Amino acid sequence: MATVTFSSPILAKDVTVYAVAGDMGTLLALARRNAIPLPCQCQDGECGSCLIKVTDLGDTAPKAQALTEREKTTLSLNGKLSRALLDRAEGANMAPPYRLACQFVVPDSDILVEFSGEPGVEIDLRR
Repeated sequence: MATVTFSSPILAKDVTVYAVAGDMGTLLALARRNAIPLPCQCQDGECGSCLIKVTDLGDTAPKAQALTEREKTTLSLNGKLSRALLDRAEGANMAPPYRLACQFVVPDSDILVEFSGEPGVEIDLRR
């Protein structure tokens, strides 16, 4: 069982929830089940409103999770996925830092999920 810790300026404190191993649900679905106010609009990977920063908290090197075609396009258009980051994710199996919660399937490892609370705004701009 993995833990997912949500962190955002709009939360009173970080919230950690358990993710069931093998559950193929998205991070957005997990957030909704646990009343985490993660912004979302289209829920289809096209708008970028559910932009998150994911940090692996495990002891082993994180493995990249395949990006959907919509996620690749949206993250690229929003300047969050360069060609170099995409090559590293696909070729060297290294996870890119920014993802879309509606497309990201919860991994079987402990992760930190940071979001700004504003649709499509990266957390690093709110620090």
